[in-house]
Amino acid sequence: MPKADPWPIRVLTWPSRVLGSSLPLRVIATTLVASLVILALGAWMILVQALHGIVQGKQDSAVAEAKTALNRMQSSFTDTNLTAATLSERLTQLVDQAAATSAQYKIVIDAPFIQAMSAGVSASSVPVALKDAMAGSDNSDSMWVTPTLVKYTDDSSPDTPGIAVGGNLHIPSGEAYPVYFIFALAQEETTLAILRGAVWSTMAFLSVSLAGIAYLVARQIGKPVRQASDVARRIAAGDFDQRLRVVGTDDLASLAVSMNDMASTLSAQIAQLEELSRLQRRFVSDVSHELRTPLTTVRMASDLLYEMRSGVTPTLTRTVELMHTEVDRFEALLADLLEISRFDAGAATLSLDDIDFSAVVSEGVADVRALAERSGVPLVSDVQPNLMVEADTRRIRRILRNLLFNAIEHSEGRPVEITVAGDEHAVAVTVRDHGVGFLPEQAQLVFHRFWRADPSRQRSLGGTGLGLAIALEDARLHSGWLQAWGEPGQGALFRLTLPRSPGDPVRMSSLPLRPADLGTGSGQDAYNLDDIVDENVNLGLKDEDVVSHG
Repeated sequence: MPKADPWPIRVLTWPSRVLGSSLPLRVIATTLVASLVILALGAWMILVQALHGIVQGKQDSAVAEAKTALNRMQSSFTDTNLTAATLSERLTQLVDQAAATSAQYKIVIDAPFIQAMSAGVSASSVPVALKDAMAGSDNSDSMWVTPTLVKYTDDSSPDTPGIAVGGNLHIPSGEAYPVYFIFALAQEETTLAILRGAVWSTMAFLSVSLAGIAYLVARQIGKPVRQASDVARRIAAGDFDQRLRVVGTDDLASLAVSMNDMASTLSAQIAQLEELSRLQRRFVSDVSHELRTPLTTVRMASDLLYEMRSGVTPTLTRTVELMHTEVDRFEALLADLLEISRFDAGAATLSLDDIDFSAVVSEGVADVRALAERSGVPLVSDVQPNLMVEADTRRIRRILRNLLFNAIEHSEGRPVEITVAGDEHAVAVTVRDHGVGFLPEQAQLVFHRFWRADPSRQRSLGGTGLGLAIALEDARLHSGWLQAWGEPGQGALFRLTLPRSPGDPVRMSSLPLRPADLGTGSGQDAYNLDDIVDENVNLGLKDEDVVSHG
């Protein structure tokens, strides 16, 4: 039996197996994944543009507002005689005035030995990069701006993103003190959060809507396909009256029309073939029956002449003997044709008895031993005793006789080996010759009617060319197998496998199909039903050949 994949492989391949089992599911999954990717890219672009616009707008307004506030603070310095205490007081007063004027920003003034700032804001809100940029610039009238993180002196207030704008405050003494305006972006952050929520909720809604649309589309396409598959399955089962309903003029309607035309043509062709087959079977049966009467007359005349052959000339004696031999062969051919016609008509039945399969094989070998000795062919038997089986004795004997005659005829004087073995489910016999053999791809052709590996070769034992074909049909009637193996120069082997009871299908054979004397090779130990497929592939056969063996 084929081994199951390890669980990691099964887990990894589970999505592909699930998607491969349903066309609507594949359509929905593909549409949903593609939609999510497109919507995610669109949402990202919207949020990036919105963030850039909001931040840029806030930055421009912050710079303008900071410049206005700085100019207002600059104009308030009129006293040139400022002591350190007065300067500190004046800077603090400017910070308080600015805070009273606008609540949009906080101020930090960084003067030597003096630091004035708005209440609640921490001086660490001013980025070091902004301080370094202002300190290293020669233009003291410029404004600098940079993102920052607004920090508060109250530990309960969380840090918020913001913008820091820096400029220089010139006092009457000529010194320039850095002034930093800290703008919190709490309101803009709230706006972006609302925008993000709206974008993602819209994306989720669109995804569900697109999945629903994909389901409807898949249903519209999948339903006609399922109907076509169902109709095709019924037609394959033999119901040729099944037709698809044609709706509209689209591609699906064209498919329905094409399938209906195909079904009509197929039905007509099969009916014609069935009629031809019936006529052929009837013809073979009628001819076979009609030939019986003249053949009986010819047989009587031939027997009479054969008994009187001693009183005629040697030439006439030889003629009478040839006619007697050919009449025997013609009678055997007619009997085989009648048997084949019964198989074709499905009229062949089994007459079952409990038999000792080993004894039947031994008796069959004994019946052909005299013929084998005349042909100079040794028979070697290896029979496992006491193998009881329910079978039709006449048909089993006929199968063995055909296999043994075939092996003796093609052995070219080499030994023919007969092996019998069995188990609790089945029994098997192999007949092996060491003659010319045949190509592996011909292993199925040997069971065809009147087939010969070498058309120029004459049958030395007078066979009809139907023996193996009849043997195969007899094996099928018993729900058994009849299989062949061959290699040029290595001979051939035929294996008959029968179930203990004809109602039980054969699952295993007790004997290998490849001869054991050839050594281990692909297929030698393949005894069970699943491995027989691999074995026959190695022998050049196809899977359907195994089925045709029973």
